[in-house]
Amino acid sequence: MTNSSMTRQSAAVRQAGIWQAVLLLAGSCMPVLGAVLLTPILPQLSEHFAGEPGAEVLVPMIVAIPALMIAIFAPFAGQIVDRLGRKTLLIVAMITYAFVGTAPAYLESLQLILVTRVGVGITEAAIMTACTTLIVDYFHEERQRNKYLGLQAVVTTLAATVFIILGGALGVGGWHTPFWIYALSLIVAVPMMFLIWEPRRNDPTDAHLAPVAKVPVPWRQLRLPLVVGLFGGFSFYVMLIETSYLLVANGVGASDTAIIGAVAALASLITAAGALTFPRLAARGPQFLLPLAFSLQAVGMVVIWLVGGVAGVAIGAVVAGFGSGLLLPSMLTWALAPISFEQRGRSTGWWQAAFSFGQFLTPILIGALVAIVGGLPLAVGVVGIACAVVAITLRLVLGGAVRSVSRR
Repeated sequence: MTNSSMTRQSAAVRQAGIWQAVLLLAGSCMPVLGAVLLTPILPQLSEHFAGEPGAEVLVPMIVAIPALMIAIFAPFAGQIVDRLGRKTLLIVAMITYAFVGTAPAYLESLQLILVTRVGVGITEAAIMTACTTLIVDYFHEERQRNKYLGLQAVVTTLAATVFIILGGALGVGGWHTPFWIYALSLIVAVPMMFLIWEPRRNDPTDAHLAPVAKVPVPWRQLRLPLVVGLFGGFSFYVMLIETSYLLVANGVGASDTAIIGAVAALASLITAAGALTFPRLAARGPQFLLPLAFSLQAVGMVVIWLVGGVAGVAIGAVVAGFGSGLLLPSMLTWALAPISFEQRGRSTGWWQAAFSFGQFLTPILIGALVAIVGGLPLAVGVVGIACAVVAITLRLVLGGAVRSVSRR
């Protein structure tokens, strides 16, 4: 191909701008609803379904089961994204999400609610995989990519703050009401139909592999990021699920969703602040950012254990939240930045699956830890110690890898 023909081909490639970024960031906020909107009403749901067999496990699963579905279906969404395209899957998932998300607003059966949450998780798998893949497709230049993946963490965290406040405020009127917020996805889906396009597979400005019959998943590159993503999903989710229970254990009423929502929202705002620091620190590399993020999570969780009380929970949630905000974009760029276009959807799907499976395991593992150590604050402290171990391990492994490369 001559230089002139390459220039013409480059010129023909559509350039994403602010509207594409806004829509993809807004779409990325939808799966956050499954994680945080219902957090303030979890104690209320536990009281309402107290007579149901296994309610102590099943009620937290209302929040956690979408994460299991993401873990199962994100790799399939990645296959669809790489083979059939990004846009169609995204639009269909956004519309379906509104219907399955709002269903519990008029349901009374715990079992039926859990079934609808399965649907929420499947659509979230498609939405998050497609949105993240399209962000890297549209903004694959390193500086832009870091900016928008960092903004993805910031915007979703700020959205989480708004959703937590809404969940707490609407929960005062009964636990059914917050579920109506899921209809927001319809508002975002409509402009997506017109302003989002399918990226070109021969875009000369993106990273591509030489054409072959079958492009494999780059497992060698993904092995460590997937393991870290699994644990990161668990540590990220601990405070999201357990903050309300920690507050109730320290004297806050289960029906006082306004206070519970306010503390959770404060922690969420600090998480956004952590994500905002990512673009400024991105040049330091994962060997610095990942150990720092896990260390902050460790400090926050240990504070909750050792200090105790409402103040200890609030302070610990804030410190751990800052670490979580820094953690998510750091893991994403570390895992996905080196991946080529032809492998990107599946790689995103597998990473999302690992992260979400860690989220799903959170109530199960915390429940097991509480049974072993005899209390929730101590169980959270044990997770904090595990975060510290992961931080030290990553510093040794990634720091060693950087030193080895620099010697060559």
